[in-house]
Amino acid sequence: MAAVRDIYNFMDKIAPFHIQEDFDNAGFLVGRGESAVGRVLVALDITLEVAEEARSWGAELIVAHHPVVFHPVKSVTDGSLTGRVLLALIENKIAAICAHTNLDAIHGGVNGCLAKALELTEIGQLCQAGVDALDRPYGIGRVGAAHRPGLTAAEYAAFVKEKLGSASVRYVDGGRPVQKVAVGGGACGSMLEDAAAQGCDTFVTADLKYNQFLDARALGLNLLDAGHFPTENVVCAPLAGRLAKAFPQVEVRVSQTHKEVYSNA
Repeated sequence: MAAVRDIYNFMDKIAPFHIQEDFDNAGFLVGRGESAVGRVLVALDITLEVAEEARSWGAELIVAHHPVVFHPVKSVTDGSLTGRVLLALIENKIAAICAHTNLDAIHGGVNGCLAKALELTEIGQLCQAGVDALDRPYGIGRVGAAHRPGLTAAEYAAFVKEKLGSASVRYVDGGRPVQKVAVGGGACGSMLEDAAAQGCDTFVTADLKYNQFLDARALGLNLLDAGHFPTENVVCAPLAGRLAKAFPQVEVRVSQTHKEVYSNA
């Protein structure tokens, strides 16, 4: 068996926690570092359902993308949702490691996985934020050539929906065929102008506001909102694979219960 601390150290090597954004709370958030781990559950979020799945499967650790503790917590009781989730973890001796914006930014992280899921080629960074201690560049977003250049915005929206399994894809047609695509997993609508500056005609992200669709149309940019969960959950299976390879004595699997939270009528 490995220890929780061993898995944390591995995560820190592939997605250094020191590169996380200032607002973030990624890291080793729940548990004892020396606790033995025989099973790891990988999930985008640690919900009550995911905590129960880990308990019933016998997992001692959940590795998640979104931090289980994001805002400051003044108490841990069953009177709040965060408190109930933390109690479920603590009472069942389940540790939690969360890699958020650091996993977004690294090579092979959320955005790289999203670019591959959409079959982009000639993949590069949308924005470079810096280099880590090993001189590896990192930054949010990726750009690449479309798998089939020349699709309309509507045709590309249908392709994205199929590839990501999105419940829906909201989009605005910027008036250009899809050739060069930027992607930003999760809420990256603030990067519209970065995508335009890179010469992209299309930007796939999530959690967009009305004014951002208006801005995209004015910029001549096809803008697609494919949903937060689908644009980020693409990292879970590859991350589980990396953990399984690094720790062959540990069973690793992706959550079977955590799905897109909403449906379309």
